[in-house]
Amino acid sequence: MRVFCPLLINLFIFNMLENKPRHPEKIKKYNPTTLKKPSWLKVKAPTSKTYFETLNTVNTHNLVTVCQEAACPNIGECWDKKHATFMILGDTCTRACAFCNVKTGKPSGPPDPMEPINVAKSVFKLGLKHVVVTSVDRDDLIDGGANQFILTIKYIKELSPNTTIEILTPDFLRKNKNYIDIAKVKPDVFNHNLETVPRIYKNIRPGSNYLESLNLLKEVKFFDKNIFTKSGIMVGLGEEYNEITQVLRDMKSVNIDFVTIGQYLQPSIHHEKVHKFYSPTEFNQLYQFCKNLGFKMVSSSPMTRSSYHADEDFQKLKAAI
Repeated sequence: MRVFCPLLINLFIFNMLENKPRHPEKIKKYNPTTLKKPSWLKVKAPTSKTYFETLNTVNTHNLVTVCQEAACPNIGECWDKKHATFMILGDTCTRACAFCNVKTGKPSGPPDPMEPINVAKSVFKLGLKHVVVTSVDRDDLIDGGANQFILTIKYIKELSPNTTIEILTPDFLRKNKNYIDIAKVKPDVFNHNLETVPRIYKNIRPGSNYLESLNLLKEVKFFDKNIFTKSGIMVGLGEEYNEITQVLRDMKSVNIDFVTIGQYLQPSIHHEKVHKFYSPTEFNQLYQFCKNLGFKMVSSSPMTRSSYHADEDFQKLKAAI
């Protein structure tokens, strides 16, 4: 009997009720992946009591998580441990990355003023030792949403002073380097993903700039050397091995502490297809390459995502200094 993931079923029902596509810019694209998904990428549907308790907390506070919006394959494992990545600034992104399942379009209005405190209340209720906060891109806002990050960090610190905070931010392109204002409120980890290699940026990450993203990470570390910086890439989007290693060298050149490498999985036939499934052995080779470059922390595996095992990895990162 085929088992369907409750998350995907919920997304399907939500989309039908909304009566509009999640990705209007992709609706005419048809990119079926012809490669067979290997056994090491198969996961069980979430069914645990703790998973549903986490889901209830998220829904009670009317919050959005990237775990749900991005249809993350690790949601069952992470939520069973009460690990959730909160997504602020609403559920609609102003960019249209070819790999991402988050809804795209024009946001319905300004950020919810209650969102920062509601995230902080959920962190407190779940008793999180480490929390990850990310967001959609909000090019429509003057500050790109930087102030919502600042308020969220401040409220979490107020309600849960012993909780460490990791943020995964957009690039704040053409927003007067507002990411430095976020760094001023001292998150423990400042993550911004390069996502892929520069050659395919125009197709995979339209509206973004590889060098600007790299510079963001450089300037955050220069502003406060005590903030851990982190970045990640996906593989399987059509890149070459030598391009991957060059991106990793670029990351090291701006003193990034923690790098993540994971397998790209196609959210729908309207997204970029999977060009290659990398084997666990190949991920181990990339892990060794990163360690040889001198990164403090490396996570490289088929199921690695930006916030996968973030709590445990942060503890390892602190122990590495």
